[in-house]
Amino acid sequence: MNEVVRTIGIYKDYVSEIQKGIFKKEKKIVHALRGIDLEIYEGEIFGLLGPNGAGKTTLIKILTTLLLPDKGKAIVLGHDVVKESVEVRKKIGVMLMGERSLYWKLTGRENLEYFGALYRIPPRELKERINEIADFIGLNDFIDRLVETYSSGQKMLLAFAKALINDAPLLFLDEPTVTMDPRNAAMIRRKVKELKKDQGKTILLTTHLMHEAEQLCDRVAIIDKGRILAIGTPDELKSTLKGMSSIEIDILGNRVDELISFIKSIDGVTSVAANYVRVDHRDAIRIRVLCDSPREILPEIINQIVNEKYDLLYINPKEPTLEDVFLHYTGRLLSEDTREGL
Repeated sequence: MNEVVRTIGIYKDYVSEIQKGIFKKEKKIVHALRGIDLEIYEGEIFGLLGPNGAGKTTLIKILTTLLLPDKGKAIVLGHDVVKESVEVRKKIGVMLMGERSLYWKLTGRENLEYFGALYRIPPRELKERINEIADFIGLNDFIDRLVETYSSGQKMLLAFAKALINDAPLLFLDEPTVTMDPRNAAMIRRKVKELKKDQGKTILLTTHLMHEAEQLCDRVAIIDKGRILAIGTPDELKSTLKGMSSIEIDILGNRVDELISFIKSIDGVTSVAANYVRVDHRDAIRIRVLCDSPREILPEIINQIVNEKYDLLYINPKEPTLEDVFLHYTGRLLSEDTREGL
């Protein structure tokens, strides 16, 4: 397989200012990337799966020449991202989370014409390319409106179109569905699959959505706090939990720490974590338990929930997912925000 991206020991630190009182700020070093080594091969959809603050966007920005690494080396399509940044930019398409490079006082079409001209695409070819992309993504209903009138989801669709304008062989998509409604998010996932299958694109996709990574990616790297913890196909990663099961519990109540402590004390429980979710228009707590004997553990958990009078909404054992792989490696859930200094 041809290698299209390689990183060797990439490090990146930031200096962050934290407010300490009204007049005092404290500087803190944030270690965004801590020695990233990976290879991405031609024609695959490669996923970076991790929570907010894991380092996904920082790595994307280095690979797309928007940031310089403090240490290490990155090669994209045979070019060093530091020494040959211009050559790299010619051959890639980029969609960044929270896309800010769109011009709101122009229409969607005018934005695409502008960015296409930067790639020196001939006018007639560019016109045809824009029409193809508009049909492909479904922009025609709003492409000739000013971007300032777009919804957040429509802006993300236009940002996706912008990433395709130069027909690059390698696409970087940073959280492409994060602000989209479920219908548009599902459509984008279908289009990502088509870009690989029908057009042979290589795609690096970042996401904190477990189901998105499982649905789209040929291989996944689990990244947390600037380090890659595991790389493999979704099935390979889940096979590392062979013999284990996952139990998902939704409850109402304020004493979740007590319940988690009890679950952790049960023999056979490997990891436990919790986060807040909306269930039937109510704020609930979802607890995820990774264990090796769910039939024995479930009755103990249910008895504790009943005895302590928690309001149980849902409890179910299931096969491990990528969420459980992340829990196994980190002891936390993907939904947690791990940005330093918050």
